[in-house]
Amino acid sequence: MPSRHHGGNNVVAGLGSKKAGKLGKLGPVVEKIVLPVETDTEKLVNYVCGSNILKQGQDVQLKPDSEYPDWLWSLRLTKPPPLEEMDQNSIQYWRRLRKLNNQRQSRLMKLKKY
Repeated sequence: MPSRHHGGNNVVAGLGSKKAGKLGKLGPVVEKIVLPVETDTEKLVNYVCGSNILKQGQDVQLKPDSEYPDWLWSLRLTKPPPLEEMDQNSIQYWRRLRKLNNQRQSRLMKLKKY
């Protein structure tokens, strides 16, 4: 491209000049907010830390286990069971089967050369 001489600054035609302090590619750089970590053991044991999103008030206090529903203590916290151990008459089985087949098909399509 031809360059033009404008008052001492060399500028490529149609591209403008570079400005000092230019923003990043995705906009202004935002500084990360560092959240304080709760280290008080009494508060960690008795309250749900971070549950209060309002400026005033306090976090929710934990209740005794007897005040929570029974199903809460039987929730599965580990990986889902293998497909072979699931009941074939349940909707969860068929959803899992579809998900696994979609993942398998996706892996096979990645290997396919066009």
